[in-house]
Amino acid sequence: MSLGAALAIAGSGIANIDARLAVVSQNIANASTPGYSAEVVGQISQTAAGRGDGVRTLPATRTTDAVLQAQGLQQAALVAELSTRQSALQSIDQVQGTPGQGTDLGSLLGALGDRFSTLLNQPDNQTAQRAVVGAASTLASAINTRSDAYTTQRAAAQTGLVANAATANQALRQIGSLSDRIMTQKAAQQSTADLENQRDAAVNTLSALLRIRTLESPAGDMMVITPSGLALPTRAADGPFAVANAAVSPQSASLPGVMLSGQDVTGQVQGGEMGANLALRDTTLPTYQAELDEFSQTLATRFDAQGLTLFTDPTGALPASGGVPVQAGYAGFAAVIQVNPAVSANASLVRDGTPTVAGTFTPNPPGGPAGFSDLIGRVLSFAMGSEAQTGVPQPAPNTTGLGPNGTLQAPFGPPAALSDFASALVGSQAQDSAAIAAETKTEQAVQASLTAKLSAATGVSMDQEMGTVVALQNAYGVNAKIISAVQSMWNQLLATVQ
Repeated sequence: MSLGAALAIAGSGIANIDARLAVVSQNIANASTPGYSAEVVGQISQTAAGRGDGVRTLPATRTTDAVLQAQGLQQAALVAELSTRQSALQSIDQVQGTPGQGTDLGSLLGALGDRFSTLLNQPDNQTAQRAVVGAASTLASAINTRSDAYTTQRAAAQTGLVANAATANQALRQIGSLSDRIMTQKAAQQSTADLENQRDAAVNTLSALLRIRTLESPAGDMMVITPSGLALPTRAADGPFAVANAAVSPQSASLPGVMLSGQDVTGQVQGGEMGANLALRDTTLPTYQAELDEFSQTLATRFDAQGLTLFTDPTGALPASGGVPVQAGYAGFAAVIQVNPAVSANASLVRDGTPTVAGTFTPNPPGGPAGFSDLIGRVLSFAMGSEAQTGVPQPAPNTTGLGPNGTLQAPFGPPAALSDFASALVGSQAQDSAAIAAETKTEQAVQASLTAKLSAATGVSMDQEMGTVVALQNAYGVNAKIISAVQSMWNQLLATVQ
């Protein structure tokens, strides 16, 4: 073998070592980067005329596991969905209060009943009359607070959808742009490992927003598809997702849909933050609002039916029942329910009554008996109970056909007494939150397990990388000795010729 050939072989070895050290350095720098797949540089021996002719360095490639990566995408969407729902429902929990602790609807309703019981023993006591009005006002205010919480979280879901669309668009554009570069470099037989890792990061961002799967062509292009078969454009000039801004109120019947390239795809968006925000905005929170509106209307009408218009809207009117859909006349009533201004101005009305109830109750006239207790007894026996009058059940509250559009349904049957209604409402909503919290914890554990498996299969192993560094250092030393020996032999040859 000539000295020149030996020098070329050693030089190719040094070049290969430099390329591999650069990749090792990059792997170590990204060891903690989520979703990063370790890169490797291959090499093949070259021969010429049957003799060794050095090594050829191959483009860097990634260590991948398509099955684990696909499972990871699905799990990421599920955990993002559950976490988004959990956050919203926990905010609702904070205003619901703990049953039996004095701040929940059941306890506040019970406190109002207690004030009426106290008043029953001393109907002419003005302090006791004002205490009834105060308890009623506290209950109404608590209902308003809960309604406001539903609206706040629903508005947050709407705002979240707008932001989700913008983030999804950015991720899709990144996927398209990186795919173009990957195809170009694949065609030129250059390494695409770095670009593929960057594209995976964009895919991971997108998978937290909605459930997707990806398909990669041999040329390096990537298609992004939803479970419903919807292909997401990665090279759209605008968008492609769009969600219009909108104000949210307790009476909001419908809000802007999710548009994809001008088409409404709301029903095809599943999982991830977008799926969670859609469910919260269009189903979960409107159902909670409808349940509370029904409780408020039932509360107001049952008191009114016994001769005391205690709860009204700000104008002093009791919203109409019996519309189509069933809550047409009082959708959003929970947001504005308050103590009747007439009763607030004249607390003695909680003893005397307001409207006449045909055939059953006549209010105490001005100057009537100070010990008048007919109304108080009716409130305690009937307004707060399961019967409208002796032997006659209370009209059942609506639990189906709820909401401004009549499309919602409560997860419980019609409660008989107001206390039962309060317990069912608070209990079902608390159960939703607890179930989501438990499921989130479980799925986060599954995600952590998948992440660990994927990292073990495709991630950076520091031990392996450091072992590679040592091996490359040794190889570098060997090649350096060859170059040094060749240089020494050249010097001797030159000295001989001179």
